[in-house]
This record gives sequence, C-alpha cells and structure tokens, in this order.
Amino acid sequence: MSLCDKCGRQAVVFVRYSGAHLCKEHFSDFVERRVKHEIRGQVDLKGGERLAVAVSGGKDSTVTLELLHKILGRRKDLEMCAITVDEGIAGYRESSLPMVARMCHRLGIEHLVRSFTGLYGTTMDDISKATRDQSTCSYCGVLRRRAMNSTAREWGATYLATGLNLDDTAQSILMNFARGDVDRLARLGPHRRTQPGLVPRIQPLRTIPESESLLYAIVNGLEFHDLECPYAPEAVRNAYRSVLAELEDQFPGTRHSILKSYDDLRPALDDSFEPATLRSCGCGEPTISERCKACELLDTLKKGSR
Repeated sequence: MSLCDKCGRQAVVFVRYSGAHLCKEHFSDFVERRVKHEIRGQVDLKGGERLAVAVSGGKDSTVTLELLHKILGRRKDLEMCAITVDEGIAGYRESSLPMVARMCHRLGIEHLVRSFTGLYGTTMDDISKATRDQSTCSYCGVLRRRAMNSTAREWGATYLATGLNLDDTAQSILMNFARGDVDRLARLGPHRRTQPGLVPRIQPLRTIPESESLLYAIVNGLEFHDLECPYAPEAVRNAYRSVLAELEDQFPGTRHSILKSYDDLRPALDDSFEPATLRSCGCGEPTISERCKACELLDTLKKGSR
C-alpha cells in the first residue's frame, strides 16, 4: 500500500509525470490549485461577468461546473448557468439530462437545455442515417458548437466554459500540426480575443489529464454520465488519442510538454494570424463566409434527402 508523500495517509493515486503519491485530500487540492491557476490566467474577473458552462453530464464537464462553483460560487458579483445540448441520440443523452438537472439544483444554478430537434428540426440519429459526405461526429461538433454559442450569447454570457481536458487539448494541437492547419491552431481556445457574436471560451481543465478528472469526480462523490456516445468510434480524433496515450505511457509528461510548446508559440501565432473579419449568417450566427458551417451542413442533409 502506497502512502501519501505529504501526510502519510493512504494514497489514491501515483502521478507518474511528477512522481508523487497523493491521498484523496492532497490529490483534490493538486487538481484545484491548477484549475485556479488556469482561471486566473485565462480571465480577469472584475465583477459583473456572466459565466455559462457547457455541461453534458460527463466527468469532465461535471468536474468543470463543480470546480467553477467551488472557486467562484461565493462571489455575489458573478452569475453562472449551465448549458446542456440534447443532440437526440437514443439511449444516450436522455440518461444524462437528469444528472445535470440534479447537479444544477444542488448548486443553485440555472440550467438551460437546447435540443437539435428544436434548433434544427432533426436529431443526430436522423443525421447518422442520412446521405452525407462527412462523418457523424463532424456534423455533431459543428451543430453543438453553434447551439452552445447561440444559447450562451442569448443568455448574455461573458464567457463560455467547456470541459476540455489536457488530453483533448494535446490531441487538438497534434491534429492541427499533422494537418498543417496553422490557422485553426491559432484559433484554439482559450480565447483571448473577443469576436462579434462569438462568446469567448475558457478551458479550466486544460492542464488536467483525463484520468485525473475522472479520479477527482470519483473521490469527491460526483454523479456523472459514463456511457460512450454510440458514434464516438467514427471520430478521426481516436487515432491521435491512441498515439498520445502510447507516448504518455512511455514518456510521462508528453501531454504537458505539447501544451507548453503550444503556449510558447501562441504569441507568435497571435501576431501572424489576425482574427478573421466576420459577417452575420442568415441564421444570426457569425461566419467567415456568406453562410455559417452549420447552415451549410444542414443544407447538404436537405439535398441528400431529395
């Protein structure tokens, strides 16, 4: 049995990249201190801000909401709400919605639910069966982002917090390097620039590995949704997830090194890639082209059904 390096109590985790054995209390503190550091580095909360949190009910978004409430919940000069998008996936999303509702009730936070059916007149189950030229996950990602942004904007959010963890962030960096998509690399969150119509996103868990997010939820007794989306195996990201997992296993700290390298490059990227000039799509969302990506994808579905 391993003992905590700090207090001698039973350890719940061995952090390979730091070499530390930590008990429940010191592990929770280890996570919370890094999240506090990220919040301070990503936003300057002077009072009067409205913070929307995208909460699917999974471990990462649940931990994000819990920690933001724990760290900022006592401030009377801030408002917070949770946004859940119901994509319309049978046997999946309907089991997570009640969990998020219970959490928001416990924390005293407003819970906004938006559905693909209400917004787009279709569901992900319908889209998965339609004739299309992109993966199910590509449609879902674009439509979810539009739903979250429009809902946060309508609520008057100053920032939109997401549950992206260190694994997600390192994968995104690697994917954009591999594709040679430096412009998209420069636009990764957290967002420091405000664009008309786009609610800036923050990522409180960007330095927290997925395994630590899961352990934090477990040791702190948080209720979360642990089913995998039935369309997840289609995602291109899975290949990068496997590569990074193998690298991290052989060389602990790889994910942190990728993130640090990106953060070191970020000032040069900001200087080289100015924010795009945005116009308004017919749906009201900001876009670089005449129509936003969501509307373009929805049009392809209509054409394919003819």
